[in-house]
Amino acid sequence: MNSIPSVNLNDFISGNAHSKQKFVNEIGKAYEDIGFVALKGHFLDDALVEKLYAEVKKFFNLPLETKQKYEIPGIGGQRGYVSFGKESAKGKKEGDLKEFWHFGQYVENDAKLEAEYPANVIVEELPEFNKVGQEAYRMLEKTAKYVLRALALHLGLEETYFDKYIVNGNSILRPIHYPPITQEPKEAVRAAAHGDINLITLLMGAQGRGLQVQNHNGEWIDAIAKPDELMINVGDMLSRHTNNKLKSTIHQVINPPRELWGTSRYSIPFFMHPISDMKLDVLDVCIDNNNPKGFDDITAGEFLTERLIELGLIKK
Repeated sequence: MNSIPSVNLNDFISGNAHSKQKFVNEIGKAYEDIGFVALKGHFLDDALVEKLYAEVKKFFNLPLETKQKYEIPGIGGQRGYVSFGKESAKGKKEGDLKEFWHFGQYVENDAKLEAEYPANVIVEELPEFNKVGQEAYRMLEKTAKYVLRALALHLGLEETYFDKYIVNGNSILRPIHYPPITQEPKEAVRAAAHGDINLITLLMGAQGRGLQVQNHNGEWIDAIAKPDELMINVGDMLSRHTNNKLKSTIHQVINPPRELWGTSRYSIPFFMHPISDMKLDVLDVCIDNNNPKGFDDITAGEFLTERLIELGLIKK
C-alpha cells in the first residue's frame, strides 16, 4: 500500500445500514493493511480548530522561563509542559526536536480515577487556553468512540465493547511545537520513528509534508491529510489486544528541506487511552491455528508504565 486511505465517519453514523457497513469494511481493511486512515466527518468544527491553534501558538510563544514553570516534576510529563528535546523515541538517544503540552482527562463521577490521574495544569497567562483545550479534548474523544465502535464490529465484537474502557480513560491531548531548526541537527529529527503506546491516535495538523508511515515493505510513504481530515492510526495497545490483526505502524516526522528550516510546525495528536484496569489480553476472536496468541497478558496501566520508562519519561 502506497497511500493512506480516506474514510468518512458520516457513513458510520448516518443511520443507513449499508453506509455503516461500508465504513466498517473500509476502516477495518485499512487498519489491517497499513494501520492509518484519513478521517472526514469528525466532531471538531473549523471554529474550534482555529481557536485551539491560536491558543497553542500563544502558549509556545511565551518566554521559556514562563513555560518552564508549567513543567511538573515527578509525573513523567503526563500533564503540563515538556521542554524541547526531553522526549526520545524507544531505543534512540537523541531527543526529538520538539516541545509540547499535555491536557489530560477531565474525570467525571469517579473519585478513584481522579486520585490516580495527575491534575490538569492551568496556564494563568492565557485565560482561554485550558477552556479551548478541554472542548477539543471532548470532541476528539467523541470521534474516537465511534471509530472504536466500528473496529469492534470489524473484529466481530459487540459494537459498544470499548465504551466502558474509554469513559474517563487516561487519554492525552498533546499540542506539539516543532521550532525552527537553527543548526545542522546531526542525528535528531522532529519525531524519530516510533509506534504509539495507546489504543488509537487522532492527529490534527498532518497537512503538508512531514509525517511519514512505514508500509509492510519497509518503504516510507507520506501521510498528508486534507484540511478537513484527521489522521487516525492504531496504537500498540490495540495491536496487542487484537494479536496484531490491526497494525500499529511505525511512523516519524522528518525534518523539512533546508530552505524551510526557519519555519515552525504544529501538530496536535489525541492519544486515546483506556482506563488503567483494562486487560489487554489477546482477544479470543483474534487467535486461530495460523495466528497463535502472540502476547503475554497485561493491563493498560502496566503497559503504559513500561513504555514511559523506555521513553525516558519516568525513572525505574
